[in-house]
Amino acid sequence: MSQAQVEVSEIHWLMDMFQTVDVGLVVLNCDYRIQVWNGFMENHSGLTPRQVRDRYLFDLFSEIDEDWLRRKCDPVVLLKNRAFTIWEQRPYIFKFRNYRPITGSAEYMYQNSTIFPLTDARGQVTHLCFLIYDVTDVAVSRIELESMNGRLKQLSKTDFLTQLFNRGHWEENLIQEFNRLQRYSHQSTLLMCDIDHFKRVNDTYGHSAGDLVIQHIADAVRKNLRATDIAGRYGGEEYAVLLVDTSLDQAAYFAERLRKSVEQMSIEYNGQLLKVTLSLGLAEHNKQMKDHRQWIEASDKALYNSKGNGRNQVTCYQAE
Repeated sequence: MSQAQVEVSEIHWLMDMFQTVDVGLVVLNCDYRIQVWNGFMENHSGLTPRQVRDRYLFDLFSEIDEDWLRRKCDPVVLLKNRAFTIWEQRPYIFKFRNYRPITGSAEYMYQNSTIFPLTDARGQVTHLCFLIYDVTDVAVSRIELESMNGRLKQLSKTDFLTQLFNRGHWEENLIQEFNRLQRYSHQSTLLMCDIDHFKRVNDTYGHSAGDLVIQHIADAVRKNLRATDIAGRYGGEEYAVLLVDTSLDQAAYFAERLRKSVEQMSIEYNGQLLKVTLSLGLAEHNKQMKDHRQWIEASDKALYNSKGNGRNQVTCYQAE
């Protein structure tokens, strides 16, 4: 085979690789008009090289942020350095639909790209070459992992049955608020409440009915909360609400509203209507408390006074 034939074969191989490689290759002149458009770009855009030849990039692909891309490319031309884009910063340059079955959850192709200068014989930059990499598999895996970690984090601080905070996470918030109140002159009140005669519900209707009652009371607590309040399931049929920046009088109004909403509630279970009530105890923070546990004990004492005095009522703790 002659040297000329070898060179022709090499050019043929290069053109074949250029068209079939699973990477997008685009060449623009310095006016951002398309000069080269390989098979990857044709397959994903639906536009042939002939259709895009000499077309202004931003007319064909309006989703591209022209100002951003020009700022990205200016140093490539001026300094003759490469530039890179990654999907974490910008999901794509070319908005192609995602057709991969494995990553079908992604609507569009996530892309990384490399932009490098092409020079003439005098060393002047005359064109820009873009390499577009499909990284949808990696991006989707990363996004799903982060989403899963977020859900696991949420689950770790949420009570499964009520979807309120679990005791551990709620108590962490209480400790933070207690420490804040020890430093600053603010008022916050702690509410503890308990479902009256809950054992009777379980014994009469079963634990499924008891779980349903617990969920409905949690819904009532949630509906009465303000944005700054922090509610949790303290244990069993007992709930705790931290009423931030709330005086005892204001908290009593909240507690009475919650008590009435539960008293008026009817819970349907297996064709029967269940009625329950709440006993509630309130304790306002005071600086004589040594730690958050004393605050819980004060609210708990008020709760048990409510139970001892006939249930279905609100009691405010009075320091001895």
